[in-house]
Amino acid sequence: METDRPMRSSVNKMYRTLTLGALTACVVAMLAACSGNDELEMAADSGEQQIYLEAQRYLENDSFDLAIRTLQMLESRYPFGRYAEQAQLELVFAHYGGREFEAAIEAANRFIRLHPQHPNVDYAYYMKGLAAYDIDGGFLASLVPTDDTKRDVGHMKEALAEFAQLLARFPDSPYAPDARLRMVHLRNMLARHEIHVANYYFRRGAYMAALNRGRYVVENLEQTPSVADGLAIMAQAYLLLGLDDLAIDTIEVLKANYPNHPNLDDNGEYTSVYTLQGLQRSWINKVSLGLFDPPEPPQFNYRPKPN
Repeated sequence: METDRPMRSSVNKMYRTLTLGALTACVVAMLAACSGNDELEMAADSGEQQIYLEAQRYLENDSFDLAIRTLQMLESRYPFGRYAEQAQLELVFAHYGGREFEAAIEAANRFIRLHPQHPNVDYAYYMKGLAAYDIDGGFLASLVPTDDTKRDVGHMKEALAEFAQLLARFPDSPYAPDARLRMVHLRNMLARHEIHVANYYFRRGAYMAALNRGRYVVENLEQTPSVADGLAIMAQAYLLLGLDDLAIDTIEVLKANYPNHPNLDDNGEYTSVYTLQGLQRSWINKVSLGLFDPPEPPQFNYRPKPN
């Protein structure tokens, strides 16, 4: 059918990444604002199909602002027309392409609420996950590499929940394989975030809080690479809290599952600034009575190599 074409084009465009070329596009868009307004006025005088085709042309050219305005015009003029439902779905992608992530989520929720039995409603759920993941990135995040695991991860948890809902409702959706891969990535990032937080707590001397973060990774994110650091964090925290028996048990689990962890020496013994023998200080620190060369708090940043 004719209305199937825009969906395929939107899916193909979904994986494009905005680059520095977007800056040039912004300048061109500003220079062409008057021309765009004239085109919208012409479209308003056109029929339903012509307005819809104009919106598709804007999407093909990444003119997302014009596409949004045209799709909104189409829906307002023909709310029960042939292209009304498809326009609402295309509006989700247009907002996403224009980096209006909150608007994309709102448009997706509206489509799901109005058309819960639509054959392409799984697309709306999928786009909600994508938009939720990108919502805190901002435009500069696409240009400057950053460690997302050191930022607020609320958007990651939301995206994980959205993808989980997609898989629960539509396990055979064509978007399900990609959603599963993204969920694995999100779980890995959430686990890494917990490790960063545990390192912070060690620096602050909040050993019980660090222990809880490591335990959370081990118990709830058990299939992520960060489990190794989670165990090491638990062992270190137990040592600092004077819970030597629990530390020994945890070290044995670490040795059995991750013998190459940097906190284990060649003999499989646990090594750290803090060990069962206490604080490991250099001779300079000892001679200066702790004034110089103080031991650094433990830091964990191990990434196991894939098998």
